[in-house]
Amino acid sequence: MLELAFSTEDVLRIRFAFSPLWEAVVSVRALRHPADRALHLPWIRRARRALFAARVDIGPLLDLVPTPTHYIPDFLTPPPTTPVPDFAAELAAVRAIAPEEVRAGLQRLGTAAGPFAARLADDPASGLAELTDTVTAYWEVALAPDWPRVRGLLEGEIAYRARRLAEGGAYLLFGDLHERVSFADDRLYVRHTHWHTSRSLDGSGLVLVPSVFAWPSVYTISQRPWQPTLLYPPRGIATVWETGTAAGPEALGAVLGRARARLLAELVAPASTTELARRTGLTPGAVSQQLTLLRSAGLVAAHRAGRVVLYARTETADALLAVSASR
Repeated sequence: MLELAFSTEDVLRIRFAFSPLWEAVVSVRALRHPADRALHLPWIRRARRALFAARVDIGPLLDLVPTPTHYIPDFLTPPPTTPVPDFAAELAAVRAIAPEEVRAGLQRLGTAAGPFAARLADDPASGLAELTDTVTAYWEVALAPDWPRVRGLLEGEIAYRARRLAEGGAYLLFGDLHERVSFADDRLYVRHTHWHTSRSLDGSGLVLVPSVFAWPSVYTISQRPWQPTLLYPPRGIATVWETGTAAGPEALGAVLGRARARLLAELVAPASTTELARRTGLTPGAVSQQLTLLRSAGLVAAHRAGRVVLYARTETADALLAVSASR
């Protein structure tokens, strides 16, 4: 169990981000242990074929993400410093990690580390250069083709969490975040099997990082000097690899029309027009037209996240779906 004590300042310093680097690192667990990550099987099959065809050797990365994974070295996944980090900038930050931090992370990893760890400990600078080259090759082949759909889900999750924080503070924010996470008496509790510690955040706040490949687990960074970070699966994770399979509630479809009912059913988490088109099999133009009608009826609201417009169900739509599902 990890226990983090919040002050008022820590609540004010809660921030949201997502990280291409985190996705790359945590996705290695899915590749190595598909049985524990069955949700990601469509991606696992594609990624394995692509890596084999491109002859990408990810040995250094595999050595630092052993299975079972009780710890991933913090220098490999530093907390993101901006809401939407640039992948190249994240890798540059890893290459700049101080040698003592690299060795401290390897020491915590212990005997689980593979042979690459010895070279990394002996010469952190050249080892980190080799490691980031490996992560880059892995990203380009295995993850970059799917990044738009992953990013859309993460952007929607951040919009949802920010709204929860604005509406009800930390208690509402963490209330439905993950079954292993709870918040009570100004303390955040994260149930870990192999990690038991407590600390005060001391005004440093907390970074919340939704991650597709974190599913079904949660990950944390709590060791100094890093900013405390919580990595968790976003809402709507079950839809991430689906294509054209959505079906809205039959009763609601009879009233609203099948296309609009399907779109409402998909908006478990906020999503863009492009993402909804991919999930439902409708054209982007058709999705945009139906969303416009749903907005006019007060069933959908739009929020801009950077260059993307995300659509979310309103409370009225949630109530309609709940009634329809109970029939």
